[in-house]
Amino acid sequence: MKPSPDARPERWLASLALVIIALISLANVVTRYLSGGSLAFTEEFSVFLLVVLTFGGAAVALRRNGHIRIGLLERALPGGPRRALILFQWACAVTVLGLITWFGARLAWQEYQWRSLSPGLGLPQWWYIVWLPLLSAAMLVRQTQQTRDRLRGRLDDES
Repeated sequence: MKPSPDARPERWLASLALVIIALISLANVVTRYLSGGSLAFTEEFSVFLLVVLTFGGAAVALRRNGHIRIGLLERALPGGPRRALILFQWACAVTVLGLITWFGARLAWQEYQWRSLSPGLGLPQWWYIVWLPLLSAAMLVRQTQQTRDRLRGRLDDES
C-alpha cells in the first residue's frame, strides 16, 4: 500500500479553522441561551474561517488526489495523449488558481492601502482577505505536485 501524499500545513490550518468555528458557534449558542443576546464577532469570524477551511481543505484534497474528476477519457488514451490531457488539465487549473491568487493579492493590497475596516468588528479588512491569495497559491503548489505524481504514475486514478 502506497502512503497517501499529504498537505500537512493546510490540513492543520483547516482543522484549526473548523475547531474555532465549532467553539465560537457553541459559545454563541450558550450565550444566546443564557442571556438572550449573541456574541457580535461570531458571524464575521465564522465566515472568514469558513473560507480558510474551504481553501485549506481543497489544497489537501488536491494533494491527495481527492477532487472529483471524470477519468474515462484519460484512462482510454494511450501514453502520449494521456500525458497531454493531464498537462492540459494542469494548465486549466493553474490558470484559474493563478487568477484567484493574482486578483486576491491585488484586493488584499488595495484593502491594506485603503485601510478598510470590517463592518462588524472594525478590524482591518485585509486580515481576512489575505488568506484567499495565500491559500490559492498553496493550491497551485498542490496541483503541480499532484500533476507531477500523476505523470510519474505515482497516483492511481481510482483512489
